[in-house]
Amino acid sequence: MFFKSFMKFAALAMVLVLASGCATLMGEKHHNLVFHVTDNDPAKWNQILNNINNVQQALGKENVTIEVVANGAGLNMLKFDSEVANRMTDAVKNGVTLAACGTTMKALKVSKSDLHTGVTIVPAGIVEVMSKQEAGWAYVKP
Repeated sequence: MFFKSFMKFAALAMVLVLASGCATLMGEKHHNLVFHVTDNDPAKWNQILNNINNVQQALGKENVTIEVVANGAGLNMLKFDSEVANRMTDAVKNGVTLAACGTTMKALKVSKSDLHTGVTIVPAGIVEVMSKQEAGWAYVKP
């Protein structure tokens, strides 16, 4: 009798633990996600923007902070005339931070006026990514 009661209690405890873990994944916890992009490839950028939409839908926009850091050739997609400009407008409207590497901007002679509206400039893209990782952000390098 004791064993049956104990097993029922253990099974109930396991269900509660699993349910609380699923609830945390589904939005009760706030998440931080940084994408690091070094490619000047519209297909890759569209994939990233699709991933961002999927994450925001799965977790709720209010439950996730997302930043896309672009350096090297990836900076070109942050320009106002890039092939993904319309999608970047939507991302910014949905709370996504688009961050351009200041070091790359200097090397490529790109100014703030060349960038898409809403893009922020960080001193160094790699340092930005490193800081996010040290602060516990999830890291994605597509």
